[in-house]
Amino acid sequence: MGGNNPKRLLITQTGSGIGRPKDQKATLVGLGLNKLNRSRVIEDSPSVRGMINKVQHLLHVEAVK
Repeated sequence: MGGNNPKRLLITQTGSGIGRPKDQKATLVGLGLNKLNRSRVIEDSPSVRGMINKVQHLLHVEAVK
């Protein structure tokens, strides 16, 4: 039954980092994003959720099985 299947998130950058504060740009880089419409699959964790929350206006997030 389920077990140790960690939840993963598909994160796509939908907004530009141009003109954003340095901390928001650094957060995008920390998530592995640097250009529009780039996507990454990342393991869900509290630290990743915090980063997503900080730049949520620049991202589209989906859960992946």
